Amino acid sequence: MLLDLNQALFTQFAGFLERALRSRRRGIGWKARTAHLDHFSDRMYYKTYGIIFVRRDEVCRRCTVGNENGMEKEKIMAQSAVESEQKKTRLMTEGSIWKNILLFSVPLILGNLLQQLYNTADSIIVGNFLGSNALAAVGSSGSPIYLLIGFSQGIAVGAGVVVAQYLGAKDRKDAQDAIHTSLAIAALLGILLTVGGILFSRSLLVWMNTPAEVLSDAVTYMQIYFGGVLFSVLYNMAAGILNAAGNSQRSLLYLGIASVTNIVLDLVFIAGFRMGVEGAAIATDLSQLVSCVLSLAFLTRVEADYRVTLRKIRPHAKMASRIIRIGLPTGIQNMVISFSNVLVQSSVNGYGAAAMAGFAAYMKIDGFNILPVTSFSMAATTFVGQNYGAGRLDRVRKGVWVTLAMSVVYTLAAGALLLLFQNPIMHLFTSEDTVVAFGVTAMHYFCPFYFLLGILHGLAGAVRGTGKSVPPMVVLLVSLCLFRVVWIQFVLPFFHSIDGVFVLYPVSWAFGAVLMILYTWKGKWMEQEP
Repeated sequence: MLLDLNQALFTQFAGFLERALRSRRRGIGWKARTAHLDHFSDRMYYKTYGIIFVRRDEVCRRCTVGNENGMEKEKIMAQSAVESEQKKTRLMTEGSIWKNILLFSVPLILGNLLQQLYNTADSIIVGNFLGSNALAAVGSSGSPIYLLIGFSQGIAVGAGVVVAQYLGAKDRKDAQDAIHTSLAIAALLGILLTVGGILFSRSLLVWMNTPAEVLSDAVTYMQIYFGGVLFSVLYNMAAGILNAAGNSQRSLLYLGIASVTNIVLDLVFIAGFRMGVEGAAIATDLSQLVSCVLSLAFLTRVEADYRVTLRKIRPHAKMASRIIRIGLPTGIQNMVISFSNVLVQSSVNGYGAAAMAGFAAYMKIDGFNILPVTSFSMAATTFVGQNYGAGRLDRVRKGVWVTLAMSVVYTLAAGALLLLFQNPIMHLFTSEDTVVAFGVTAMHYFCPFYFLLGILHGLAGAVRGTGKSVPPMVVLLVSLCLFRVVWIQFVLPFFHSIDGVFVLYPVSWAFGAVLMILYTWKGKWMEQEP
């Protein structure tokens, strides 16, 4: 133990001397540099053999242990140091479960709602200034876009799980390797998506039976969007790292800035310069660039275990393998589910441009329920990941129930509010009654049943947090993809209206929720890996 103490003190003192020499080069006097020698620990504190060293920006003194006053001072300083570190990395392995989850979830929910707000504002501006055909073009591009970027989002989830577990276990070295490997993977995927999205946009839209009057604008929007998709992929990975560290407030801040940027640029490019759907796509790319730069800039400056050093961004084979192993099922899941949504969109396209515009408009409203659900799922993943990594299985079980309760309460309340104001909400997008009618019809089928989706994704996120991402993938693929494909092929022909498409959603949610409940009840997802 004495040897360990000496090594620790030597390491810290060496760090002090290095900083002192740097200060000398900057012209700072030796007296000033040595005035607080007992503060040479600037990253952590040591409490051994009666001496405690605390961060220089927290406390400017050394106290000895051995008497009552000294112990009290030690307690105060230790608490101060701990609080300082918690501000940087929010570990949810201690304290109130519901407060931890709520404090983590709220910024995520607000951030996602803010993101959906600017996406909705995007559609409102397009619909009012460019007409229903342009609204249909932008809206119908969503499914193929998610189809192509879904894999990268899954890898980001896998990276978040790995980082959260290492941070929960207080394994700084592996956490650092996981973070820099994640960003390297994100950069590679972003480049591949840029090329693939630009090349295959037209083919995907033609295959989806996109009407001729909509096709040209839809292709233009998709190709320009994918020209800047690298920024989106990098931001999503950076946000995943921040969320894994419990710092979801930063994600909210940068998303808020990006949202305002997007709305302002929409008004400038569409309403001001009359650039059409090109302006909407460029505004989206630039706003994603803003959020990407801000998040990466913060990660390179933060004094915490999740700090990013640009020259260290490279794939570590072992860590990349683990990230991909956990993230691949989610990536495949996202792509296949997005493929089923492409099939659904193709079915909607068969009812004409008005149906496409109405469905596209409601899908923006749908996000105000879907995104908070995914936020609670992400909260469950992070909470479970940290506590699973720390061996706190008792907190894992309680955290699952708390997350589910929050998700169900939110979805029921939000669904009721949307139904209450259905007509005014849909008229924000367009004044065309036919388009509004399609949107209101979708709302009647969706809003009462979002709680089922909350159960499905909440449990899936919890299981995913243990690193077992295959079972949630299977359940989601069966319920949200295979079931929908079978429905479209064999059940939809018996319907003579678009109602057959809309009813598919709550039925598939219910099917998935039942399967996920059965797995979490009977499965062995809580077993610790050797």
